[in-house]
Amino acid sequence: MFAQPGSGVRFDWGLAGAAELGRVCAALVVVDVLSFTTTVEVAVGRGMRVHPFPWGEQAADYARRVGAVAATGRRQVTREHPWSLSPAALSRAPVVPDLVLPSPNGSAISAAASATGLPVVAANLRNARAVGRWLTSQGYGSNAAAIGVVAAGERWPDGSLRPSVEDQLGAASVLDALSGAPGGLSVEAAMALAALASTPDVPAAIRGCVSGRELIEGGFAEDVEIAVRLGTSNVVPLLRQGVFSAA
Repeated sequence: MFAQPGSGVRFDWGLAGAAELGRVCAALVVVDVLSFTTTVEVAVGRGMRVHPFPWGEQAADYARRVGAVAATGRRQVTREHPWSLSPAALSRAPVVPDLVLPSPNGSAISAAASATGLPVVAANLRNARAVGRWLTSQGYGSNAAAIGVVAAGERWPDGSLRPSVEDQLGAASVLDALSGAPGGLSVEAAMALAALASTPDVPAAIRGCVSGRELIEGGFAEDVEIAVRLGTSNVVPLLRQGVFSAA
């Protein structure tokens, strides 16, 4: 019942929601607008292969094992190591063949989802329509080949999920692009989509939400501006064998 049977497009939140939808769907879409899936799309658009990895110090060790560069947190960027979770910084950093990109939300969900063997797509506000077109062109969206759209959300200090405005609107943008899927939307997906109709200015909403204000006030306003460029990208990052590259 929790897997929303009988619909071609389904919606849930966080790691637990991704695990539930991953049991029954044929493809998963992960949405972490500020910043993982936006950063993945920027990196893949520049020709990099992105390895998702849960947040933690082991990312550097993993990067050494696979011959990749490990991205850092936004505030750890240096002239010698400019690769980070910041889409703005990554848009200017030298291109490397392989990048390990750890984050506590979208990356952790993607890394866990890769173990299912399902196609996993990284979506954001910039590429939502392109993601929808690609999924439907591949035959996903029927009840027999359902799509699970997962909003990553943020974390409270105790580690529990904090649903976030930016990821709900990002997921709603993907759901809007999938609204014509033959299997229809689940009730949960339809309710998530309704957030888009009630938000006349999506970029303003994201700039003004808690996550947007946190980044802006922390000196990373450019990351928010990159993330809210609606419909500007045709890049569809697809996770294959644990690595995101262009579909």
